[in-house]
Amino acid sequence: MTRSASDRAVGLALAAGAVFLFSIRPILIKLAYGYARDPVTLIALRMVFSLPFFLAAALWVRGRAGGGPISRRDAVAIAGLGFLGYYLASFFDFLGLQYISAGLARLLLFLYPTLVVALSWVALRKPAGARELAALAITYVGLAIVLARSVEGQHENLPLGAALVFASAAAYAVYLVAGTEVIRRVGSVRFTALALSWASLAVILQFLLLRPFSALELPWQVYALAAAMAIGCTVAPTFMTAEALRRVGANETAIVGALGPVSTIALGWLGLDERMTLAQILGSFLVVGGVLLVSLKPRR
Repeated sequence: MTRSASDRAVGLALAAGAVFLFSIRPILIKLAYGYARDPVTLIALRMVFSLPFFLAAALWVRGRAGGGPISRRDAVAIAGLGFLGYYLASFFDFLGLQYISAGLARLLLFLYPTLVVALSWVALRKPAGARELAALAITYVGLAIVLARSVEGQHENLPLGAALVFASAAAYAVYLVAGTEVIRRVGSVRFTALALSWASLAVILQFLLLRPFSALELPWQVYALAAAMAIGCTVAPTFMTAEALRRVGANETAIVGALGPVSTIALGWLGLDERMTLAQILGSFLVVGGVLLVSLKPRR
């Protein structure tokens, strides 16, 4: 295996692993809502637990060789992308999950691969090839089958919840496309550490402005779920995604992300008693097939 092929394989593996970890997050959010239905407080707790890891990573990178000052342009871009891709995207996601199921939320959130391909085409002049377009078509047919019945019996605020989660998807798509070029200049670990530090500070400031400290008087289960969201569903997958972006780019990282709804459905079936039908299983196979189509390119 050549170095480029090895990098590609590692990048795709990191992207898939990050997707699985991100897929656990809506399950944990739903469980946390069983104790406290305040997204502002829950996001703040998640980022309080996450922030020390991101600050430590930023200091570690700065202390290494080549960790000198970054340009003002990149510093502004990192702060803006952190705010967009992890503050706004996470906040919209938390809000939307109050109104729709975890599975339907993942379907809407993982529309971002199509948005990434479109943005890459327009902004970066990187048109999708026939293989990528075929992979997208197969994965989204699969996703449609998987969650075809999810809209039945939904909360009356379904349109609001769907709009919020779609806004989250759009914010994350912009983050992936714009972040790819910045990551290549400053490095994946440094970019992630700084972007998420800014996002964490924004979330914590939001809590301080909108909620009293008495809002933190919550059951221990909420703190345990927030810590799990922070370490397992925020810190680890964000670094994995950044490294995947560096190795394989935004398009393929996003398409691999179509595995997310399938993972969430399976986890919801196991942890939230959400039913998994034969149609969902068949749709899951289509999603996996679409991901394999883009991942396993033939040798030239």
